Amino acid sequence: MKSLWSDSDAQAFVAKYKDQGHNEDVALRVYTTRLLGGDPRLVLHGGGNTSVKTRATDLLGDSVDVLCVKGSGWDMGNIEPAGLPAVRMEPLLKLRQLDKLSDEDMVNYQRANLMDQTSPNPSVETLLHAFLPHKFIDHTHSTAVLSVTDQPDGEEQCRALYGKRMGYVPYIMPGFALAKKAAEVFEQDPTVEGLILLKHGIFTFGDSARSAYELMIEMVTLAEDRLKTNRKQVFVPAKLPAKTASVAEVAPILRGLLSLDQGDGAYKRWVLDFRTSDAIRNYVDGADVERYSQVGVVTPDHTIRTKNWPVVLPAPEAGKLDEWAAGAKTAIGAFEALYHDYFARNNERFHPGKTELDPMPRVILVPGLGLFGVGASKKDAMIAADIAVNTVESVTDAEAIGTYSPVTEADMFDCEYWSLEQAKLGKGTEKALARQVAVITGGGSGIGAAAARAFAKEGCEVAVLDRNEAAAKDTARQVGGKALGVACDVTDPASVKAAFQAVAAHFGGIDIVVSNAGAAWQGQVGIVDDSVVRQSFELNFFAHQSVAQAAVAVMKAQGTGGCLLFNTSKQALNPGKNFGPYGMPKAATLFLMKQYALDHGGDGIRSNAVNADRIRSGLLTPEMIAARSKARGVTEKDYMAGNLLGREVTAEDVADAFVWLARATKTTACTITVDGGNIEASLR
Repeated sequence: MKSLWSDSDAQAFVAKYKDQGHNEDVALRVYTTRLLGGDPRLVLHGGGNTSVKTRATDLLGDSVDVLCVKGSGWDMGNIEPAGLPAVRMEPLLKLRQLDKLSDEDMVNYQRANLMDQTSPNPSVETLLHAFLPHKFIDHTHSTAVLSVTDQPDGEEQCRALYGKRMGYVPYIMPGFALAKKAAEVFEQDPTVEGLILLKHGIFTFGDSARSAYELMIEMVTLAEDRLKTNRKQVFVPAKLPAKTASVAEVAPILRGLLSLDQGDGAYKRWVLDFRTSDAIRNYVDGADVERYSQVGVVTPDHTIRTKNWPVVLPAPEAGKLDEWAAGAKTAIGAFEALYHDYFARNNERFHPGKTELDPMPRVILVPGLGLFGVGASKKDAMIAADIAVNTVESVTDAEAIGTYSPVTEADMFDCEYWSLEQAKLGKGTEKALARQVAVITGGGSGIGAAAARAFAKEGCEVAVLDRNEAAAKDTARQVGGKALGVACDVTDPASVKAAFQAVAAHFGGIDIVVSNAGAAWQGQVGIVDDSVVRQSFELNFFAHQSVAQAAVAVMKAQGTGGCLLFNTSKQALNPGKNFGPYGMPKAATLFLMKQYALDHGGDGIRSNAVNADRIRSGLLTPEMIAARSKARGVTEKDYMAGNLLGREVTAEDVADAFVWLARATKTTACTITVDGGNIEASLR
């Protein structure tokens, strides 16, 4: 591991934050915290913490000693001064005289002594930082250090590696007791340069931001070097099928098995994130994976994101997915039973008892493929997968120098059900379409882009498909979050299949499809060239069939129903003059929608349509507006507002109708008219 310290970068941080009213101590604390947080070998997703002891001015103008420590909810990789709330030092130090201090009282006391009450809660390890005398203190969950400490003889190995340069603190859950013990260990030998928190992480100290940071790099490097020596071969491969099924085939089945049927057609779904590499395959393909993968998390800080162990599934043999699905269902059921037993066994120690969390796995190992992270959103699934990848590295190294042995089951339970850790996950109400994956074709502009934004706003994970890949990716960027942009020519069944496979592999499956891509061809039906009609049918009818078929294949694999939404246009009901080449395939698509409702209602798949009119988009271009206005003998303004309400209808209005239909769980074979009022195009 190399130091990334740069004098010029450090001074740039000092100058930047001086202009914002922050002193040099805080600026350099932000700088080195980001250096540490930017390396996943040191910290992941809110893990770790740092602090600096400095001075601040209170409301009365008095200068007071404060501890600026990482706040809850902030990530070290992108921290700002606001993520280092200042807490008055003197009151914190007085707490050490207590024999006991509850977590709730600790949090309240720390908040009561914040310089700014709008600041986030200081870290649960604030008192540990406060009780040590050093100006700058860094704490990480180094993968390499954990590989050394997570051994049956972890303390002896660490002492052999670091000698008297470090102090050694036995495992204690973060909080007041750990802070007192760490201070006691330090005071036994104040010459130590840091602390090894056994089976937890590492602390380093310094009088400057640079010295504390570079000491962390040095100590972690020593652990890395240790892991390179006297290694043994690990993970003898198991016998696997000659050919495994693809991720796109496996993921929807897996996602369906994880989903909870809540009755009346509602499901609690999960989103997946797949990872693979040579290192991951070496781990998941190991003949002994059922042993080393089930021991527990490398540091208890991870348990709220991944639970304490993954579920191991059978290897999926190509062409035998039904057999694999049965085996996977059995394995997931066994995991749930194991989790229930784990909870009941450990909950006996608490009076009153804890409330059991959901028993579904957050990490899934699939021999022959790799691993999946599982979450309520793509972001959560990625966090679980990141930690799982980190675990693969740490456990592999631990097994290479000894035997992987983390904290006990009781310690893991205490951390998983610790209120201060649970608070990191948040308790907000989920949005209406959260946990669902929506695919929008023709999403690069117009109605498709508006639909992508609308579904994301309702909590969906969104995949934007468009023939123009740049436009698809641009809409995905505008949508934000973890939206996916995919190139797809909907008139090419192979392109549609590939795009849907890419979405299924990326998110784990598909729940909602807005089949929107289209274009308008004009011509007098009696004389128009046959090629024009056929071209229009390819895009405005057959493409909808290709999209719907690809969607149904994924939805049936999931077994949790789904929603097909077609953009049929008012032309399906109210043909326009010289607009036959466009209207005829749209009328056929309206019938297609009803046929899907009829044929696949038994699969829980709903099929509905929106017939909109006169929406400014890539289809209804300024040139076409001019042409249609001329054909109707009206001005362009009057043409766009030519409805009973006299109001122009927008792409956002159409998108809202699609969202409404997606939320209408007991509505199928329905067409909603979004046109401001057109009696000729109304259904009833």
